[in-house]
Amino acid sequence: MTQSVEITLSERLLDAALFHVPFDGWGDDAFRAACADLNIDESLARLHCPNGALDLAILSHKRGDQAMVDRLAAQDLRQLRFRDKIAAAVRARLEVLEDKEIIRRATTVFALPQNLKRGGDLIWGTSDLIWTTLGDTSDDYNWYSKRTILSGVYSATLLYWLGDQSDGHADTWDFLDRRIDNVMQFEKTKAKLRENQGLMRLLAGPRALLSRLQAPSPTLNDRPGTWSPTTKD
Repeated sequence: MTQSVEITLSERLLDAALFHVPFDGWGDDAFRAACADLNIDESLARLHCPNGALDLAILSHKRGDQAMVDRLAAQDLRQLRFRDKIAAAVRARLEVLEDKEIIRRATTVFALPQNLKRGGDLIWGTSDLIWTTLGDTSDDYNWYSKRTILSGVYSATLLYWLGDQSDGHADTWDFLDRRIDNVMQFEKTKAKLRENQGLMRLLAGPRALLSRLQAPSPTLNDRPGTWSPTTKD
């Protein structure tokens, strides 16, 4: 019961804050204005959002992630090549963003030194969600490499999108296609290298180490960058 109340209040605060963020940014002014709009005592609001507007910015990003999943679920992607599925997912994630100024303000906040890890976690989470939604079943080092590469593609495309004034963001979608084409060229190069027996023997040691990497267990919550006191060395 308590959890549902917290989620509802946080969502209400976010909806109220979105009217103020384009002018005040994701800071105390926007948070206080949202509390005033809802006639909620700020001390009560901070019980649910200890970091104030920063928590609302994080919630806003996760709301966008869920909107992307919903949009992808409504599309039939079965006939698309996998690279086109990735492009469709990144495009869907950007198309659910309605106000560039809100996103620009969030980008500024997450670029601050004290918030870099939070921002990186959100981008990684989006990339992970895209791969998971598209049915990725990798459970070795490829799990990490796929999400690392996609995080770079998504981040670069997002920044390009923020400055894009072309009709229907056509320039952004062209930029996205070029970034994915670069990744595909890299994958083709990797495949050719694997055919080189001499090089594979030379890299036997590093490959053996990489083979020990496993995808994190969702049941143990051992996502990259997360440490648990129960983790054994």
